[in-house]
Amino acid sequence: MKGYIEALLAATVVTFSAPSGAQVSPGGVTRTDLQRHDLSIAGHETVQARIDIAPGAVAPWHRHPGEEVIYIIEGTLEYQLEGHQPVTLKAGQILFVPAGVAHMARNRGSTNGAELATYIVEKGKPLLVPAPDITP
Repeated sequence: MKGYIEALLAATVVTFSAPSGAQVSPGGVTRTDLQRHDLSIAGHETVQARIDIAPGAVAPWHRHPGEEVIYIIEGTLEYQLEGHQPVTLKAGQILFVPAGVAHMARNRGSTNGAELATYIVEKGKPLLVPAPDITP
């Protein structure tokens, strides 16, 4: 039993410390995938990623094929969801984005902003789909 627990812990450390690579998009937004797992709900998976948004950078309007749960890790970020006024969140605060709702994020601050994004999405669909700019 002790060997099994040690092996499980070692696998967990590898899973969390070996992301599949950072994906940098133009404009100072970087996504580092942390983990991806099938869910017990047929056809769905969870994906967890760290999103870093540099000062002055914008993650443009986009949608996801499922829910996104956001936890602000550092800095201050402004979010806008389709049909809602912008909200500004700081480290330790959370945001829920319903499936398919267009949204964007912006870093108006002078330091890096980062979020832990957990996606609960339909498997096999693109994680992110660009949406037209819907700012009023």
